[in-house]
Amino acid sequence: MKDDLIHKQECYDIIGACFEVYNEVGNGFTENVFQECLEMEFSDRGIPFRSQTELPLFYKGRQLNSKFRPDFLCYEKIVVELKAVSGIADEHRAQVLNYLNAGRFELGLIVNFGHHPGLEYERLVESKNIRVNSRDSRAGILEEIEL
Repeated sequence: MKDDLIHKQECYDIIGACFEVYNEVGNGFTENVFQECLEMEFSDRGIPFRSQTELPLFYKGRQLNSKFRPDFLCYEKIVVELKAVSGIADEHRAQVLNYLNAGRFELGLIVNFGHHPGLEYERLVESKNIRVNSRDSRAGILEEIEL
């Protein structure tokens, strides 16, 4: 991994917890099962998190009744969205980027427990120039993609 990755240690800790859950449970369950397992694992590891926290949405400066609810907000700065699908798709990336914009966060993780073989995850970074840092654990590659 690059030394300039934001929230590098926190991300490492979160992904480590996700690998532990994947190793214990496997990949045949729904997101809510992984959500509950991760709540336990985050607690056991002392990773601060809020589950299903509401992020307000605004239109022309006025708050909407609708809210975003990412699966986790860890360390009060990293959005973690869980999936249990065959592969991470563009709509999952768009969902997390919307969460980052709504909450004014810089880093989001998509963690896919449905992929076989192995856990799949991507880092999405929101900055002045939107970049997506993605890591695919199957291939062990790290790439930056300009959007």
